Amino acid sequence: MKVAVIDYGMGNVFNVERALQAIGCYVVITNDASQIEGADAILLPGVGAFPQAMQSLEQTGLIPLLQRMATEKPFLGICLGMQLLFDSSTEGMPTKGLGLIPGTVERMRAKRLPHVGWNSILRDEDVYFVHSYHAVTDDEYIVTAADYMGEKVPAIVQKGLVTGMQFHPEKSGAFGLSLLQEWKEAVEREITTRH
Repeated sequence: MKVAVIDYGMGNVFNVERALQAIGCYVVITNDASQIEGADAILLPGVGAFPQAMQSLEQTGLIPLLQRMATEKPFLGICLGMQLLFDSSTEGMPTKGLGLIPGTVERMRAKRLPHVGWNSILRDEDVYFVHSYHAVTDDEYIVTAADYMGEKVPAIVQKGLVTGMQFHPEKSGAFGLSLLQEWKEAVEREITTRH
């Protein structure tokens, strides 16, 4: 299974690449449209601030392609990459996102920010978070959430072929890899039904 990891200068792509290779994916790190169209699935990583990330994506010219691909093949956003899936963000200045999942990204209300470190999600397993902003979206798009100082943090979101993980699966040990493995299996099922 070939995964195109979008290279736009805003993510630690090498950790992601290693994690995907560990579960048996063939990975291309690219901002080339034909490579992206030729992949079985797309992964949008991201570290940093929302406005800069959207600006960097804008400079690649890939936004319309990514918006189309998200309706045609499995698409995973992680950390800031998940936040970019939403309509907009209030970080820094109001900025439009990719608009793939309805909702906004807003600063968390918790007294201690950023939300850094291990927090439990599904099956009481822990994953690794680093962020100060979280998605505000309808429950129908939230697969699972973490609780941080009493605040609900959507941890995995999904709409159609689009999935987002707010945490870093590639830094979350065996459980993080198992979540990527589940995503890979879902992609493989999708490929089978497509052909």
